Amino acid sequence: MTILIIGASRGIGFEFVRQYRDAGERVIATARDAAAIQRLESIGAQALKIDVAEPASVSALAWQLDGEKIDLAVYVAGVFSKDAATTPPTQEAFDKVLHTNVLGAMQTIPQVAPCVEEARGVFAFVTSAMGQIGGVASSYGWTYRVSKAALNMAVAAAQNDYPRATLLAISPGWVQTDMGGASASLTVQQSVSAMRKALAAAGKKDAARPSAKGQFINYDGTPFSSW
Repeated sequence: MTILIIGASRGIGFEFVRQYRDAGERVIATARDAAAIQRLESIGAQALKIDVAEPASVSALAWQLDGEKIDLAVYVAGVFSKDAATTPPTQEAFDKVLHTNVLGAMQTIPQVAPCVEEARGVFAFVTSAMGQIGGVASSYGWTYRVSKAALNMAVAAAQNDYPRATLLAISPGWVQTDMGGASASLTVQQSVSAMRKALAAAGKKDAARPSAKGQFINYDGTPFSSW
């Protein structure tokens, strides 16, 4: 299999690369800086320097992946915000979150989805349960919540244009990363291991399993009942 991990500098992205490399898969991974590129190459990944917050950088993916058949692509890149609805977001803060979490993903889809279609593969986008509109308990992470809800819609809408691929949004759960904090319920290893199983199942649908196309699912593969 050929795996593409977009946003693999650290945390969940890097762990995806590590686990797939340990499983003997060919992995192409993107990162923003030279140190991260070197780290990815040290574990056997083919590393590409891409900054998803920069449209010109993302556009380079198309020619760098020319001729590739991607069995699984995972868009991991994302940034968090600690704001709430009691204070209006600054334009700078809003742009930073929305550019990475939404614009980057939307610009990546036309570059990568055709390669995934060639393999009839899966293109997954790491989102968050905080982007679910049903049952919102607070406004904490206000801009982040908005960005992930928008990402979920972008994925569901784009599925219609790439019918030979399975596009889906997947929540990693509450994970012990810089974003999730040390008290989170899942380690990075546990989250990624579970997501790998869910993504493998999503690519092997049959009469006994409903299609995952365009869905918003949890790290264990169960679909969210509402968006």
